[in-house]
Amino acid sequence: MDAFYATIIDDLKKIVAADSWQFEEREQFAQEQTLIIPKEKIVEVMFCLRDKHHFQFLIDVTAVDWPQRNKRFDVVYHLLAPVEKKRLRVKCHVGEQESISTIQHIWKSANWAERETWDMFGVQFAGHPDLRRILTHHEFQGHPLRKDYPADKNQSMRGEALENTFDKDRERLMKKYDHEDLMWINIGPAHPATHGTLRFMSVIDGAERIKEMDVEIGYLHRCFEKMCETHNYNQVIPYTDRLNYCSAPMNNSAFCETVEKLIGVKVPPRAQVMRMIIDELSRIIDHYVCIGANLVDLGAITGFFYLFEERELVYSLFEKLCGARLTVSLMRIGGMGFDIPEGWLAECERVVDSIEKKHMDVESLVTNNRIFVQRTKGSGILPKDLAVQFGYTGPCLRATGFEYDIRKEEPYWMYDQVDFDIPVGTNGDTYDRYLVRMEEVRQSIKILRWCFKNMPDGPINVPNKNIVLPSKKDVYGNIEGLMNHFMLIINGIQPPKGEVYHRHEAANGELGFYVISDGSGNPYRVKCRAPCFSILSGFPTMVHGNFLADAVSALGSINIIAGELDR
Repeated sequence: MDAFYATIIDDLKKIVAADSWQFEEREQFAQEQTLIIPKEKIVEVMFCLRDKHHFQFLIDVTAVDWPQRNKRFDVVYHLLAPVEKKRLRVKCHVGEQESISTIQHIWKSANWAERETWDMFGVQFAGHPDLRRILTHHEFQGHPLRKDYPADKNQSMRGEALENTFDKDRERLMKKYDHEDLMWINIGPAHPATHGTLRFMSVIDGAERIKEMDVEIGYLHRCFEKMCETHNYNQVIPYTDRLNYCSAPMNNSAFCETVEKLIGVKVPPRAQVMRMIIDELSRIIDHYVCIGANLVDLGAITGFFYLFEERELVYSLFEKLCGARLTVSLMRIGGMGFDIPEGWLAECERVVDSIEKKHMDVESLVTNNRIFVQRTKGSGILPKDLAVQFGYTGPCLRATGFEYDIRKEEPYWMYDQVDFDIPVGTNGDTYDRYLVRMEEVRQSIKILRWCFKNMPDGPINVPNKNIVLPSKKDVYGNIEGLMNHFMLIINGIQPPKGEVYHRHEAANGELGFYVISDGSGNPYRVKCRAPCFSILSGFPTMVHGNFLADAVSALGSINIIAGELDR
């Protein structure tokens, strides 16, 4: 056993009875060690893991429904110890009429995650301060991710008028300020400053400083995870495009890599470098959407036009590669859907040169612009300790001075062979989040140029007919290819029974997929750990005491994408 996990086991023996816990060590899968404990000990164990074993991050909380079992639900926690470069999955079995203690007083990220788990499964978290629905509306009946909830059963709001809902929100937020002269302000969900289907409600004083803030999401909720259960693994790929649609290929990459890990295959070197190129181009255009739209929020339109012109060039590259621009479905489990056409790499190099030049132009316009600096510097601050507590990852975490990037700490593909830097900020304010993203674009350019020089020849898919669809030539040209295609389309890829969690450094932070296979062609459970979800949960703390106008600039700087947030 790994020495790190051995020390955890030693401490666990002092907390939990010897016959009531289980440790599953899976040597074939890195970072897949699982600890199963009784639900009554969850608080003590989690305090021990955080304080003694440096699990600073609660990455996710979710559940899995096993209706045939007496203890119907697995409540699943994913933890990260960045200093040790270790992860741990903790599970508790919970019956349908039982509850499990909240851990939101240990990690603030548990607050929203537990609300989602209750909303989707009905698992009760005892002691949670605000256990109400978060992705479905307040009239919703049942819990949609339970196995006995029909996948096609939609529920529309039919009861209270919208005005009554707003009145209840106003009463809930202002009840602690009965004797103060304050104002309740609602913004969204249909408002240009909210960047999509997002609503936030503020209590402000006469100087327009925020005393209280609450965020409401769920307006775009499509239950991505429920749809995954009714489709085979390759059919899920187009759904992942619609998560963070500003950098759609990165979602493809993360999901495909997760299933490949479950199967136990690694894509060929050429496919790895292709994925790196596509991911880094996607990172650049995602950052450009964030920066450009944030500039518009603050009244600066020129930078928006400059950045979006380069974004369109990248979309044209995607179009030449696969025929689509925004939602591309480029990846396949086991490799790539399309090889690089002739001349594409050379054009890609020209686009990167153009991006680099335009990037410098935007810097000269914005970075030292007096109005922009005054609007962003010192506002929207979330300190490092609170960012960790809320489960921040990606640029928003690095802006606080916390240097953590999965491409460096837990490298995948060929990132460990590339010399690139991880930019970090110092203050965790809106200005630092802008600077970090601008520098990350430069580092992505460096990675891209390495890929251009080191693109290997060879196949783009693994040589396994049980995973990869045959070429169109084989399907139409011989009976073996036709039968292979038929069986994969009808039955789908059938990974062995098991579970994995895999993570990528997406544009907004850690994009993770927790996939459980029952051996059939459809996933038994898919959980998407979307970086936006944790990031937005910390937004009310980030803008507390700021001016209302500062909240608009801060919201643009954290780059909330509604499709990823609501899934």
